[in-house]
Amino acid sequence: ELKASQLQAQLAQSQLQALKMQLHPHFLFNTLHAISSLMRRDVEAAERMITRLSDLLRLTLENVGAQETSLRQELEFLERYLEIEQTRFRDRLQVKMEIEPETLDARVPNLILQPLVENAVRHGIAPHAAPGLIEISARLKENKLQLQVSDNGAGLPDARRAQIKEGVGLANTRARLEHLYGANYLFDLGNRDKGGLVVSLTIP
Repeated sequence: ELKASQLQAQLAQSQLQALKMQLHPHFLFNTLHAISSLMRRDVEAAERMITRLSDLLRLTLENVGAQETSLRQELEFLERYLEIEQTRFRDRLQVKMEIEPETLDARVPNLILQPLVENAVRHGIAPHAAPGLIEISARLKENKLQLQVSDNGAGLPDARRAQIKEGVGLANTRARLEHLYGANYLFDLGNRDKGGLVVSLTIP
């Protein structure tokens, strides 16, 4: 029974690592595509993106094998990613963060926020010429960490919402949460009353 339990734990860890590693080529491909597009019209901006991408890869390598990290470190990674996207979109992308200080030492799944923010950029910012806003918040409530990523884009009709939920980033996120927390988490995606989309995540 002990041997079976150990094997099961090793299998779960391997599955988690595989899910985590799926994010890297997906994110890297998108970033390199953006750099390639910029090279034709703004070499200086493309060089800045390459520097930020180097920073991101360094942070990723520092956390190889780690399934969880502090929210502080997760936000540091996210800020580097957003610098890449702000170089790409310039004035079209604004970011607002409301992070309660007591949440910064909370443990979160490694790379949990980047796919959610990438989703907001892709569907809430990129399709529109007007400036867009992404809001990221973190707070503690009843011993739970509540994270939200929202945008002020057009939101999604019901048909598209099901499609987006099964995209690489969000489907991967849901699978990782199930492996880490079983049923002890909440993960939801929906339209905001004032327009745009909001993704909410609550974990222990």
